[in-house]
Amino acid sequence: MEEQFLDHIRKTRLADPAQKILLAVSGGLDSMVMLHLFHRAGFQIGVAHVNFQLRGAESDSDEALVRDTCQQAGIPCYTTRFSTAAYADTHKLSIQVAARELRYAWFKEVMLRESFPRVATAHHLNDRLETVLLNLTRGTSLKSIPQRNGHVIRPLLPFSRQQLEGYAAKHDLRWRDDSSNAGDDYPRNFIRHHVVPLLRQLNPSLEQSFGKMAERLDATRELAAKQVDVLRECYVSAAGDRVTIEKSFAREVAHPTPLLWQLIRSYGFNYDQSAGITTALEGEPGRVFHAPGYMLVVDRTQLIITPRVAGPDAATITTPDGQAVLGGWQLTLSHHAQADVLADPRVAWLDTAKLVFPLTWRRWREGDFFYPLGMDHRKKVSDFLIDRKVSVADKATVTVLESGGDIAWVVGHRIDNRFKITSATQAALRLSLDQYFP
Repeated sequence: MEEQFLDHIRKTRLADPAQKILLAVSGGLDSMVMLHLFHRAGFQIGVAHVNFQLRGAESDSDEALVRDTCQQAGIPCYTTRFSTAAYADTHKLSIQVAARELRYAWFKEVMLRESFPRVATAHHLNDRLETVLLNLTRGTSLKSIPQRNGHVIRPLLPFSRQQLEGYAAKHDLRWRDDSSNAGDDYPRNFIRHHVVPLLRQLNPSLEQSFGKMAERLDATRELAAKQVDVLRECYVSAAGDRVTIEKSFAREVAHPTPLLWQLIRSYGFNYDQSAGITTALEGEPGRVFHAPGYMLVVDRTQLIITPRVAGPDAATITTPDGQAVLGGWQLTLSHHAQADVLADPRVAWLDTAKLVFPLTWRRWREGDFFYPLGMDHRKKVSDFLIDRKVSVADKATVTVLESGGDIAWVVGHRIDNRFKITSATQAALRLSLDQYFP
């Protein structure tokens, strides 16, 4: 098994013998075998152990075993303790999720402090099989535990628990069994104790067969990811914080929803939303979908993703000299004897005498109207934006400057005819719009 272990590491390039590796060691069979394999192979290793204080004296005994083993082998050992149950209760998490958050956050802390570029966990082939069965039961995906995830590597994935038990027996290794794994309180335990044994009756070589299938799935997933990257290059573009996806991407594949999900999942959109967006592609433009930090608009020929506007909906401007901030933008006002009008949509010149302070700078609303420059009749702001072919995504960011209940400027687009500079103007107010960087 030692040669298989080293061959796997070389083939997958999981680790370099010249680099330090932090091993996550719980004291159980899997991690104690991993520790022994890395130590025998001569890697530069350190051990990280977390006492979650969930099993009383058992947890303390786990910690003692890891400490003693490392001390005897001359291996650096880093330990910590967490009040996991209290953390889970405070953050409204399950014990499993709380333990995972605490564990990986602490691993990262040790890695930075002690200069370990990688951390290895002892997940093995049976863990991978159980994960796939759980995901199938939940109807999510065939995705399993990856060989690497950023700085986390999993060098035991090719080996079954039976192989690890054989190795531990051969080398007379000590380990501790976690009593919480004996019950069926967790879905994974139910899969392990009841489902896998039944499947093994159908296929006595279940783990080996699954290992081969997992390898094929990994290769297929890698090829699919490369194809998604090719399509992303063709159909996705970004300018600043705005991302556009050409709707024609859907003609490239028989099932566009999975492809769309791959293109937008990093913005927080889930698979069900992707299915809804796919359905909306052929409908009337204007449908809006929301993720925690982004909004997606189905426009005429594109899907447009922009950050969701946060913060207040309005700002008050009390004097003709100063600044105001709203939704990531800053409005700067300055008083002038006369105007120097330039063709810049982000700059407006208004007749100071016609303004009533305080001014209100706010997001536009349905029903708003103004008298566009050069017109003597009023027009709804919504119709004005449609005429200018402003997309639904951009409409969400449009603001107006209000004076005495009247709109003096559709900011960044057009001033109101009633507030324009004329030959009778004695004082001009310059308003300049810029992005705000706090």
